[in-house]
Amino acid sequence: MKNVEIKSGKFRFVGRLLEEEAPKTCAVFEKMLPLKSQFIHVRWSGEGIWIPYGDTRTGLDYENHTSHPAKGEMLLYPGGISEMEIIMSYGRCCFASQHGQLSGNHFLTITEGLEDLYEFGRKVLWEGAQEIEIRLI
Repeated sequence: MKNVEIKSGKFRFVGRLLEEEAPKTCAVFEKMLPLKSQFIHVRWSGEGIWIPYGDTRTGLDYENHTSHPAKGEMLLYPGGISEMEIIMSYGRCCFASQHGQLSGNHFLTITEGLEDLYEFGRKVLWEGAQEIEIRLI
């Protein structure tokens, strides 16, 4: 079982990679690590934060996909109808874009720090993009 750490300012979250449920997506994500980027607030999906990747494509297809991530679930959308992205739900979320509802690969679930996730999501909403670092631990 592999875990990742997500840090941003005073916030720290630990998540478990879902290697059995989404092995190809986890492998692609691991190749992206360590990751330094920004979480920005979603535009259409509700209570979620995301990292956009534009026209980047990894060759992934759907795997363990959902449109309704629960609080603390991260999805990787491989691109297609909309741009490639990683989204994390911090509350009520229905994954969507300007083109309508989407479905992304659920590859990671937050296991530590979940109690602070809503506060972090609201910080991104009200204060704008937040620097993040994600790494294997």
